[in-house]
Amino acid sequence: METTTRPVPSIAPAPSLNLADRCDSCGAQAFLRATMPSGTELLFCGHHGNAHRASLLGAGASLHDETDRLTIARESGFGG
Repeated sequence: METTTRPVPSIAPAPSLNLADRCDSCGAQAFLRATMPSGTELLFCGHHGNAHRASLLGAGASLHDETDRLTIARESGFGG
């Protein structure tokens, strides 16, 4: 019996969010990217990302969440 292997599709990791990425709700720095099943991307600050997380997941979005960067900044004393 001959075994064949199929290539596993490669999915590139989502690029990190940066200072130029802004929340689609309020314009603050984005820390969460939601990619909808259609391919549309939505960007959210930590506040709006948390507020919409359940709805986004319910709609089948995949989330790239960098809100942990907010905690790191607070712990380091950055930002006041």
